[in-house]
Amino acid sequence: MSPAANLRNSNIARLANGEFDALIIGGGINGAVSAAALATQGARVALVDRGDFAGFTSSQSSNLAWGGIKYLESYEIALVRDLCMSRNELLRSYPSSVKEIRFLTTISKGFRHPPWQIFLGSWLYWLMGNGFTRVPRLLSLAQVSRQEPVVQTAGMAGCVEYSDAYLYDNDARFVFKFVRSALDRGAAAANYLESLGSERADGMWCTTVRDVTTQRSFTVRSRVLINAAGAFVDEHNLLSGQRTEHHHVYSKGIHLLVDRITSESRVLAFFADDGRLFFAIPMGAKTCLGTTDTRVGDPHTVVTDADRDFVLDNINSRLRLARPLTRSDIIAERCGVRPLAVNSNTVDSDDSLQLSRRHAIDVNADDRHLSVFGGKLTDCINVGEEICEHVQQLGVRLPHSGYRWYGEPEGSVRDEYFHRAQLMGLDAMTAPHCSEPLSTRLWRRYGMRALALLERIRQDSTQAEVMIEHTEYIRAEIEHTARDEMVVTLDDFLRRRSKIALVMHQDEIRSAKGLMQACEMLFGDDAQARFDDYFTQESTRRQP
Repeated sequence: MSPAANLRNSNIARLANGEFDALIIGGGINGAVSAAALATQGARVALVDRGDFAGFTSSQSSNLAWGGIKYLESYEIALVRDLCMSRNELLRSYPSSVKEIRFLTTISKGFRHPPWQIFLGSWLYWLMGNGFTRVPRLLSLAQVSRQEPVVQTAGMAGCVEYSDAYLYDNDARFVFKFVRSALDRGAAAANYLESLGSERADGMWCTTVRDVTTQRSFTVRSRVLINAAGAFVDEHNLLSGQRTEHHHVYSKGIHLLVDRITSESRVLAFFADDGRLFFAIPMGAKTCLGTTDTRVGDPHTVVTDADRDFVLDNINSRLRLARPLTRSDIIAERCGVRPLAVNSNTVDSDDSLQLSRRHAIDVNADDRHLSVFGGKLTDCINVGEEICEHVQQLGVRLPHSGYRWYGEPEGSVRDEYFHRAQLMGLDAMTAPHCSEPLSTRLWRRYGMRALALLERIRQDSTQAEVMIEHTEYIRAEIEHTARDEMVVTLDDFLRRRSKIALVMHQDEIRSAKGLMQACEMLFGDDAQARFDDYFTQESTRRQP
């Protein structure tokens, strides 16, 4: 049995045999922060997801932690203020993972707002964020041509530069930090456990779950049930007999990954031909293009040729490229839905841009049931705090209520880590093609657990060698992932625990030296089967 299977199986045994204060359905950002917050504050917590953690919407974002400047146009002042404060808290609490970045927004002639209006809006946005980031600037077209020559200034009226934040790694990796935090604090959690529905019996919730990998079913008992199933909240509420004030509608967004289009570390923001905001976001040696915002009726979506052409046509018309980007330049794709919370007593707009991005938590106090609707990654800390408040109001005692449950380790731990790394010359072991020193990357990704990686490398320097060709992932990381990160499929590792599948073409991944050895470390005797399953699924996932 592989190390990953050991960790998952031990948690499944705890789920089947335990009784919990709260069972959380869904391991996306809302479920992950709920588990981390409750477990840290002393609750007995269970967490299940029918796929991988962050396996749906939470791994399909723009990797931005932003205050939502575009929501000023719809006068959602309170939402923007809340999101700016949440963004600031993420920047303070996760300085290694969440970074400030400049946005350069280009305004075309004839756009619905002139540049001076956009500039005033950016100053309002900055003030609403308490001036936490660098001040906005109004740039002339000549300044843009000098500072960002790739931007096409012909037909443009002006440019505004302001600051927001982004995730240095990727969204799914950020979500997993909270899952790992919950596990470290006593929660029982497992992926690929599908909830088949819940019912009340003797004052407890009895939830039947099925292990997707074995088809074995068992019951999890909990005092409170938290439905954080993301796009599938409504579906699970039907299974559990819950009526709620809110429901979800869906907006589809896509992202295309291409080779880096500029050497500058800015987000280039434009308004598409239909007036919607879209971005070119730096991601290491690549650029992420998107997103669309299309109302759809089903959470299961795919990238179509029309989607690809929309993004490529808009970006080509707004950049000075040596040659236009075509479909053949696409390295990887992402496609997901944003579940938007809508009050069931109101008529929602057909235009998803007119719908609020604010989250909602519906509480059924009689049944001790919570449903989490909508939300954004930026707002995750608020969701965790609110869940704790609601759970306490439902009668669950949190003995460590108020204990800080989020953020990077204390300064003394960080100082000790970097001191040890310096003493052993860790950064000198960084591979030449890597984008940052090894000590920095290990700390950002693993926090306190990076100390154990240092010890492995100190004992055996080959543990610091890059294991998979064309990536930055070292042998010690693969061993750590196999042991501590509950990887069930190769996609879990390539797409969510790492960002390899986000920045490398599938053909390059398949032929990378060391990938099969990594599979053997992750999956043991099932390595070849997991390898074959992944590339078979990938070959059928993308449409021609």
